[in-house]
Amino acid sequence: MTKQATRLAMVVAIFAATAAFGQSDSQKAFDKLKTMVGTWEGVMPDGKTSQVTYRVTSGGSALLSEISPDDAMITMFHMDGARLMMTHYCGAGNQPRMKGTLSPDGKTVVFEFIDATNLSSTNAGHMHRAVFTMVDATHHTEDWTYLSNGKEETHRFELHRVATANAAPTGMKATEEHKH
Repeated sequence: MTKQATRLAMVVAIFAATAAFGQSDSQKAFDKLKTMVGTWEGVMPDGKTSQVTYRVTSGGSALLSEISPDDAMITMFHMDGARLMMTHYCGAGNQPRMKGTLSPDGKTVVFEFIDATNLSSTNAGHMHRAVFTMVDATHHTEDWTYLSNGKEETHRFELHRVATANAAPTGMKATEEHKH
């Protein structure tokens, strides 16, 4: 290897190492959420069994969560520059947007309300906070806080993994890229 090629290789290695060390907490939180890809099951506060399915979509730039059965709701997670964002498409007909932060231990991602579409006023009922805690590879909790007329109500969902899913969007192989 020539001196110039050696220098170039060293510069590339330094930039790669800097990028790895420079990963933001928001990106780390997003990557942590992506480990939840698959199907999870738990008992809802009303005693019914519910499933939550997570899948990576949009070329890896978004994570979709779908709660079923009954009146399925979806939540989308994505990066917005250096911010981790969540939009919850709620059965209440509004779409709260929240900003996520990673706990110091790296196990919990807390989402706090920023704004919402289709929200008639700040007193109208809406999801206001969500906390995701990864207990281990097969267990996680979700604490969802609903705010209505100044009153908060929080429900905890304790979920366990029942199946793993391919991270590729439905109908695509994991090695294919989907671009629009």
